[in-house]
Amino acid sequence: MITNGKKYEGPGGNPYIPMLATVTKLYSETPNIKSLHVVLDDKEQMKHVSFEPGQVAQLSLFGSGESTFVINSSPLAKEHLQFTIMKTGEVSGAFHDLSEGAKIGLRGPLGNWFPYQHMEGKNIVLIAGGLGLAPLRPFMFYLLANRHKYKNIQLIYGARSPGDLCYSQDWTIWREHDSKVKITLTIDRDVPGWEYKVGFVPTIVKEEAPSAENTIAVTCGPPIMIKFVLQELEKLGFAPEQIYTTLERRMKCGLGLCGRCNIGPKYVCIDGPVFSLAELKALPNEL
Repeated sequence: MITNGKKYEGPGGNPYIPMLATVTKLYSETPNIKSLHVVLDDKEQMKHVSFEPGQVAQLSLFGSGESTFVINSSPLAKEHLQFTIMKTGEVSGAFHDLSEGAKIGLRGPLGNWFPYQHMEGKNIVLIAGGLGLAPLRPFMFYLLANRHKYKNIQLIYGARSPGDLCYSQDWTIWREHDSKVKITLTIDRDVPGWEYKVGFVPTIVKEEAPSAENTIAVTCGPPIMIKFVLQELEKLGFAPEQIYTTLERRMKCGLGLCGRCNIGPKYVCIDGPVFSLAELKALPNEL
């Protein structure tokens, strides 16, 4: 059963056995990124699906392998789970080749999540690049559904080109939510017809200069982007305790047993994937 805040137990209590699921919908976000809607075959399990923003799952494709993907549907929706997959290798390519009705395996949810209760009463700045919006998507849905608990919300989101921006149907709606929700879009280089910001995400963070006062910043995206975003946030006065990000170390078992994703004493699959910058600074320099 999938339940938020608990370890995945698996059928018969075996956490290595995935639940069977069906792909009910596939569509392209960009030329090399697809989103999948997944429904558990066990209808009773599906009724009790629950996860927290930031948690991940292990998806397996029989004959191809298993990989970790963030659950990026709304945590408030119960009709399906959504995963977004970039085509980068054999397993991800096999997922791209699926058709509706395909059977897959699912183990999850796994890992921790964005500490949204700790963030109540604060301004929230979300900073994403490319597919880095995937883990922030369910968090944004949660923030907007609980709008009264948070102050100003800003999303700074960028990609190489307009065609590389994911979830356009979502941020188009988000920007109309209310006057205290600000969506800032950017692309690396200008193209005809583009009417928003131009520049790399860290540069736009510097331009936007969000105040660190009573603010939490969360950033997800390519490691090089995160590196420079963190630098800009620290220059703006954000303390390490005010900054959160996610790690994408390769996971295997998802249970903290195989040691594939450890960094010093921490395991990304159980202690992460969400970490504060304060936590990362305390870890060995292995990133």
